[in-house]
Amino acid sequence: MKEGFELKEELKKLPEQPGVYLMHGENDEIIYVGKAINLKRRVSSYFRKINNRGPKIEKMITLIDYFEYIVTDSELEALVLENNLIKEHRPKYNTMLKDDKSYPFMKVTVQEEFPRVLFARQMRRDGAKYYGPYTSGTAVRDTIELVQKLYGIRTCTKSLPKEIGLGRPCLYYQMKQCAGPCQGYISKEEYSTRIDKLMGFLNGDYKKVIADLEKKMKEKAAEYEFEKAAEYRDLIASVEHVTGSQRVVKTGGLDRDVIAMARKDEETVVSVFFVRDGKLLGREHFHLERTGADSGSQIMEAFIKQYYNGTPFVPNELLTEFAVEDQELLEQWLGERRGGRVHIITPQKGEKSKMVDLARENAAVVLSRDLEKIKREEARTVGAARELADMLGLPSANRLEAFDISNTSGYQSVASMVVFEKGRARKNAYRKFKLRTVTGPDDYKSMEEVLTRRFTDERFDVFPDIIMMDGGKGQVNVALRVLNELHLDIPVCGMVKDDNHRTRGLYYNNEEISFPKNSEVFGMITRLQDEAHRFAITYHKQLRGKEQVRSILDDIKGVGPARRKALMRHFREIDKIKQATVNELEEVKGITPQVAQEIYDFFHENE
Repeated sequence: MKEGFELKEELKKLPEQPGVYLMHGENDEIIYVGKAINLKRRVSSYFRKINNRGPKIEKMITLIDYFEYIVTDSELEALVLENNLIKEHRPKYNTMLKDDKSYPFMKVTVQEEFPRVLFARQMRRDGAKYYGPYTSGTAVRDTIELVQKLYGIRTCTKSLPKEIGLGRPCLYYQMKQCAGPCQGYISKEEYSTRIDKLMGFLNGDYKKVIADLEKKMKEKAAEYEFEKAAEYRDLIASVEHVTGSQRVVKTGGLDRDVIAMARKDEETVVSVFFVRDGKLLGREHFHLERTGADSGSQIMEAFIKQYYNGTPFVPNELLTEFAVEDQELLEQWLGERRGGRVHIITPQKGEKSKMVDLARENAAVVLSRDLEKIKREEARTVGAARELADMLGLPSANRLEAFDISNTSGYQSVASMVVFEKGRARKNAYRKFKLRTVTGPDDYKSMEEVLTRRFTDERFDVFPDIIMMDGGKGQVNVALRVLNELHLDIPVCGMVKDDNHRTRGLYYNNEEISFPKNSEVFGMITRLQDEAHRFAITYHKQLRGKEQVRSILDDIKGVGPARRKALMRHFREIDKIKQATVNELEEVKGITPQVAQEIYDFFHENE
């Protein structure tokens, strides 16, 4: 147990109030987060002998070093806090939703006097009307483009009517895809009528739209305006394409999500069907991890809490394959997120039960299809990290940090730090360094500065299991020297390349270790080394791009951008500046005698 943490005393201090508890492992990491209506009773239960608790929880209990808790005013508050903490810390023993997706909406800005139709990823309380969510961003963009053509809705960001008449009409007006409200070419009343028709279309009134388009197409054909008739024909085809995939189901116009799952060993796939206003708009599948010992009810509850904590839309009804234990509490929480009543139903027969069966069948198909893919990805990432640890005789290789230097002949030296966790790139942990103390192409000194800054910066709250250097013995020794000076004990490997700059092996403990070219660990190390190089090069290019032009004159004391321009305007060529006398340099506007001497000395100091 953690020093100063007396289990019996801490259990006595637990309040009989709702809240959230956090179980910590021996390295302070959070291994489990849970909520309780009574913290004292719930947390104490982990340290009493209870049968049928399940192997996962029994294993977790043996790893608890200490716990902490947060008291809340209600069980609902505890549920919200539990969700947020699980999402932030991703504890090892909580069932986790792997996918972190956001779904697109169509947003009609009805709060504006001349509304627009926009693509949105989040549903906000801004007075706009939202439609969705949809499973395909492409389909949403196609629909937005279609309704803009159908109804001549503006796409600009002008503040109307305040800016009416300012500037010229845009290209969309010229293409007859906008009615030109920015020029006053359409009244507010007529524009509002078009918006009403647009919202009717988004609400599913497709037959009327197609009938109107067919009528106009026939009229234009009868008038021999075949090009215009062809435009209406194309619009009809677009409407049918956008709406054709929607299957009508009997829901009484409700918004409903249908949730079911399929399981095999440690893998679980949850399938969700999205029904909006009586129409099946699409489906999505989610992979969950750490579900081996959980019941169907526990998995369903964990999924509902994590998924609906991250999506902005909550439907009227959830149809679930398994009943959830905290149904009343979840309905209350979902209702608050929706702003209206939400029902969780586990149907046993009838049309609703058939929809759940359909979702379960889809989940089974996806699980069967993806199981081999999941296993391959597991071997490529977690398996490769485990293989690396075994190869080096280390307890773990979960977090790897790789470093690389990039410069052009010593100019604008930068370094990259890339991070792989469990064999996957963790891009939000990447860091880039601009060298401060090193001038010239000295990679060893540059790496010494970078590593010192990385391991003395308090903003880095976690250390790697292994440091991976882009290079062999020399770079490894630099890293070991820095770590020794900082009294840190972290294994260091050099990623050695062959004569063709391809990964060859690892330099570790004064010997080179090779691995089969077709092994997973070889693939992971290659990806890590390539990523470190790519990230450093990209940063270096960004800095070079900002400067645009680099001149040798920038290295002369007293010569800035203005004096550099004046010198080049006067002499035209660098060689002529090199050959100029001090007096000739002084003739340049803005060049003082002192600066002229600095320029002359710079080019003649070795003569």
